[in-house]
Amino acid sequence: MTTFTPEAGTARRVGVPMLDLGYQNRQVADEIAEGFARVIEKNDFILGSDVSAFERQYADYLHVDHVVGVGNGTDALVLALRAAGIGAGDEVIVPANTFVATAEAVVLVGATVRFVDCGPDYLIDLDALRDAVSAATRAVIAVHLYGQVAPVDAIRTIVGDDVVIVEDAAQSQGARAGERWAGALGDVAATSFYPGKNLGAFGDAGAVMTRSETIANRVRAVRNHGGLRKYEHVEIGTNSRLDSLQAVVLSAKLARLDSWNDERRAIAARYTEALAAVDGVTAPLTAPGADHVFHQYVVELDDRDRVLGELNSAGIGAGIHYPVPVHLLPAFARHSPGAGAFPAAERQAGRILSLPVYPGLTETMQAEVVDQLAARL
Repeated sequence: MTTFTPEAGTARRVGVPMLDLGYQNRQVADEIAEGFARVIEKNDFILGSDVSAFERQYADYLHVDHVVGVGNGTDALVLALRAAGIGAGDEVIVPANTFVATAEAVVLVGATVRFVDCGPDYLIDLDALRDAVSAATRAVIAVHLYGQVAPVDAIRTIVGDDVVIVEDAAQSQGARAGERWAGALGDVAATSFYPGKNLGAFGDAGAVMTRSETIANRVRAVRNHGGLRKYEHVEIGTNSRLDSLQAVVLSAKLARLDSWNDERRAIAARYTEALAAVDGVTAPLTAPGADHVFHQYVVELDDRDRVLGELNSAGIGAGIHYPVPVHLLPAFARHSPGAGAFPAAERQAGRILSLPVYPGLTETMQAEVVDQLAARL
């Protein structure tokens, strides 16, 4: 088992929150305060210069041509689908193990959800995808779940060039497949900058990423009431604009994203080594060549609900992402073939447990998580 090195003068038993953003926020506090003062002084709040600057910075980081900031990650998915021409009569394939917003966005644009099962790495199962593709399939949403990139190239081989690949990159900022970044692999991608993400704002925020100028310009119009210029509304749009204060936060954090992701990987490596000596725990898989950024560190174990309750009672902030596969949520009853249709996702949902993983999580805190978990198995 890994030998953790407690901080000098620190007792071994400590409380461990599921997430603590204080370590990251302290590193960017001065820069954000200066940026906020600048925005307030200029009254440059909506689609201002700081938004344009962040969009350029993130596009350069991902090596894509266009980043369009929007109000949140769900809107990003909806606008990505709309801009790619997905709507009524179209079928969109979605993995069953994902956050509800992935499938919700499909319904919100009027398309039909076609769920498929997941593999042992929690990503879309390629055999299931192959069986699900039909003449009605117009898009596949490749979800980069928990911080690992979905197999977009393999998906492309299966579905061909006429099917739109939309990346749900909300949990994968900074993740890579080889030398290419999550968010730059498909036809269009959507991300969330919810505060707890690897790259998180101080509130709701999101973005659409693409190499297509046509898609990018349509997102720019739809996010702003259907027009690129004031009072020129070429289609029915919505109000979903990244505001300048959130852009200030994101620019400051983007400069530190790679170092923070390195911390996440180091934490994950320590967990994996330590848990190898703990019977009854299955550590997460990382695909060969993948650069996992561990938005979540997800293990599997029997009697998960009991273990989770006991950990929480002991001050360990473990959680579940996600306790119910989307196809079994009441909101999707009419879109679902029902229980038993996707056995891997359903089995995983009853066994998965997310352990604390974030920059600033100390070795002492990790040791306590592992000790408390091992004591309950």
